Amino acid sequence: MGCTSSIPISYIVGKRRKKPSRIHEVAVFVPALRIPLAVDLVRPLRGLVSRDVSDKLSTLRGRIVSLAEETYLASVPTVSELQRALEEYVPVLLGLTKKVEFKWKSLGDDDQEACLASAWYELLSVVHMMAMLSLLEANLMLVPKDSLDECERKVSEGAKKVAVDLLLKAAGCLDYCVHRIHVQLPMQIRKSLPSSLQEGMLEAISIQALAQSVEMQLGLALECEKATLSVKRRLACEAVSYFSQVLYCLSDCDMRDAYGKKLLLFIKWKYLEAKAAAYYYHGLVLDKGNGSSNHLNAVCCLFAAEELLTDSKRACLSFCLAAPVTRVPPAWGVMKHLRKKIPEVASKKSQMYGYLIEQDKNGAFQSLPDLPEFPLSLKPDDYELPNIDAFWESEYCQPQIQSLKTMHVPNTRMIVSKREDELMS
Repeated sequence: MGCTSSIPISYIVGKRRKKPSRIHEVAVFVPALRIPLAVDLVRPLRGLVSRDVSDKLSTLRGRIVSLAEETYLASVPTVSELQRALEEYVPVLLGLTKKVEFKWKSLGDDDQEACLASAWYELLSVVHMMAMLSLLEANLMLVPKDSLDECERKVSEGAKKVAVDLLLKAAGCLDYCVHRIHVQLPMQIRKSLPSSLQEGMLEAISIQALAQSVEMQLGLALECEKATLSVKRRLACEAVSYFSQVLYCLSDCDMRDAYGKKLLLFIKWKYLEAKAAAYYYHGLVLDKGNGSSNHLNAVCCLFAAEELLTDSKRACLSFCLAAPVTRVPPAWGVMKHLRKKIPEVASKKSQMYGYLIEQDKNGAFQSLPDLPEFPLSLKPDDYELPNIDAFWESEYCQPQIQSLKTMHVPNTRMIVSKREDELMS
């Protein structure tokens, strides 16, 4: 477990800083952050809403722009402050349907800007940013800033549990973006969205958050004496299913930019790690059965786990060397345990059952068994929009102003359920 930083600390909104001498590392991959750029909200709303409303919109959005400019997003307090500013902005934004141009910028390799005249686009961008900040905060919980030992890392159980909560929160925000906001956007707006806001990418990052939550839960199970071997196998197999879903979603996404390529390398790396863990625990479960076929299948699983572990190390290096270059993480959590145990147990079991392998000259029992499939246990946290700010009830607001929240199309839950069924198939 563990990854390296995907948001360059050298970026401040609209500015470039000298690259830091230290290459940073994170435990959760965060796609290139999108941040708002300053726009004039007062003039286009003049005569349509009260001055109080337009001033409040302008002030709250301006605060978000200012916070993004002033913070490196390198600590939990600064990320949390920006998160609160976004949450204060949403209730006021919900009352707006007037076509005002909103401008956002990606802190990627090309600083891509997108300016669209749609309040739905602004809401999509805000909720997306809330999700990215939750991912970033989870990363900061897992990689303490004062971690001095490059070869050894200990993450507390409490930090892991908080990280899981943040990952599920991020997944919920992204799930809401896909099923409740995307459907409101006119087709011409959808076609103009940057790649990071496309439906497939939002879905992929949401499932990635679930996958890393399961990965974290496996780490917690490893430290729990009551967690059985079957529970560990189930969690490892669930992680494989989630990461394979992410790869499926990304297959239809535009991955040509640097961050897209790095994300794909990250998911391939984590998929190999998850598969190595799944085959390891599946082999241990099979070995508890009676009969030579069980023991031979167990050895096959352990050999596969060892090979996948080697492949995952290569995939990790490829990920870290891809631009933007990031530091190779020390092994911690599940992988710290498995990097030692998989080769050790594979060697021990091959010696123990060597005579069975010799007897099975036709290789009848030496084909790799399929991993068991389990119903996926994790779902994104439910995200719901807050109530519309009371400012919109002012007598000065024109009656033709209809809020975003009241424009939700019916049967969106059916849309969600149908899409989830497609993903599970």
